[in-house]
Amino acid sequence: MDEYNNEKTSRVLGIYTRLLDGHVVTKAEESERYGVNERSIQRDIESLRTFLADQHLEQYVIYDRKLQGYRLAGGEARTLSNSEILAVCKILLESRSMRRDEMLPILDKLISCAVPEASRKAVTELVANEKHLYIEPHHGRYILPGLWDLGQAIADHRVIEITYERMKEPKLVQRRVKPVGIMFSEYYFYLTAFLEDKSTFDNPNDLFPTIYRIDRIRSFKVLDETFQVPYKDRFQEGEFRKRVQFMYGGRLQTVRFTYTGPSIEAVLDRLPTAEVISEHDGEYEVRAEVFGTGIEMWLRSQGEYVNLHTDSKGVS
Repeated sequence: MDEYNNEKTSRVLGIYTRLLDGHVVTKAEESERYGVNERSIQRDIESLRTFLADQHLEQYVIYDRKLQGYRLAGGEARTLSNSEILAVCKILLESRSMRRDEMLPILDKLISCAVPEASRKAVTELVANEKHLYIEPHHGRYILPGLWDLGQAIADHRVIEITYERMKEPKLVQRRVKPVGIMFSEYYFYLTAFLEDKSTFDNPNDLFPTIYRIDRIRSFKVLDETFQVPYKDRFQEGEFRKRVQFMYGGRLQTVRFTYTGPSIEAVLDRLPTAEVISEHDGEYEVRAEVFGTGIEMWLRSQGEYVNLHTDSKGVS
């Protein structure tokens, strides 16, 4: 009897797993798979239906006459839809954020684990050309090793020592920092962290974190020292992200400008804190709260569409 129950349990779990993966199950195929008659498979499906009802999982095994088999309905799908996985793959490829030998395995694993078997070939073919032509970032550095350790240091509020290659005058510098976030923007991953010693900085009283490109961190060491999150009432990663452009840090400021370009929506998407103060004949007066000098790069890129107001000023 125990052997019979074990075999039945194994069949029911196998059928349930295939249903979760988006397969359509038929009694004929399952009876051949397990070497039992179709009446046994029917009883297995009824047992599975009873279990799902008793557990209140909001999942139902239904017979689909069009597909001529059983499928799972209701509940949250374990796999991504074709559109969802295609969107994720396109975003990853367009980000160009990692070396080829880091990016492509991630895409392959996503398709293998998150796409129903029946759709994998089609999804794979849709992204195959972009995978073949993928251009990796010029820095050529590995990003994934150490990324999780940095994330854990942030979660545990641990001080880290980093060896960092500066951009303006290429040389290695040593820093002790209090990490508070990992962010991504414009092809690169960044570590946001509060620097312990700001004596050599232009604005040592700056209350906001410094931004470090992770590919420029040559090495780091997580220390046993912990810290209280600096200025926790003033710093939130999501709010910081809204206000920083091109990952250029600096003082918090309010800018006002006039925009006469073709898409005010693009401006509002580029600057999440922006608000339209007024509009007249396609001329928009916009105000936004931003950090640092990165906003200047974006404003210059808009050419004659943008006119910066001279009364824009920093805010505390």
